[in-house]
Amino acid sequence: MISENETRARREVIETAREMAAAGLSVGTSGNVSCRWDDGMLVTPSGVPYDELVPGDIVFVASDGTWRETRRKPSSEWRFHLSAYHARPDDGAVVHCHSLNATALACAHKPIPAFHYMVAVAGGADIPLVPYSTFGTATLAAGIAAALRTRKAALMANHGQIACGRTLTDALDLAQEVENLAAQYVKVLELGEPKLLSGDEMDRVIKRFSTYGKNAND
Repeated sequence: MISENETRARREVIETAREMAAAGLSVGTSGNVSCRWDDGMLVTPSGVPYDELVPGDIVFVASDGTWRETRRKPSSEWRFHLSAYHARPDDGAVVHCHSLNATALACAHKPIPAFHYMVAVAGGADIPLVPYSTFGTATLAAGIAAALRTRKAALMANHGQIACGRTLTDALDLAQEVENLAAQYVKVLELGEPKLLSGDEMDRVIKRFSTYGKNAND
């Protein structure tokens, strides 16, 4: 039996996946969404259009990579979702998408440097690039885990982007911001050599972000 709380979490995963598609961050069945649950996660299934999903289609995958016998298989990318949770124990949700500009940069093997202070929203002075590995593999999952130990988002070479958050809303918001920054950076590259912010300035921005919105003096 699936509890009422788990059913609610499954619905939230579905709604987030639909919002991701509606925002243009992924086309068709590309991309995937998950949230932390019990000792594992709830993740979108493989190859099912988001508009057709019902709570019973969402798959529970345990932390050891096993899943309940259901009518659906988990997303082919379940390994890197689990690796993200292992790398970021304080985060509770992951959004992976193939958004246009982030994917273009990823295919050009270009990380997003400190061209704009908002890059710090991902937790550091850049949004790194995870080296290419075949989708669904343990090698790709390991690369993503390495990047996410110090960042909340990353580009994935020749693939797309991944974003983490405490909640599904946080993760989706970050994925949208990564795409926005990617679009801006693509435009900057058209104008010539980017003028990057210094490491000291990015450290100041990151520090301010850590308390932003927490009191009236921000």
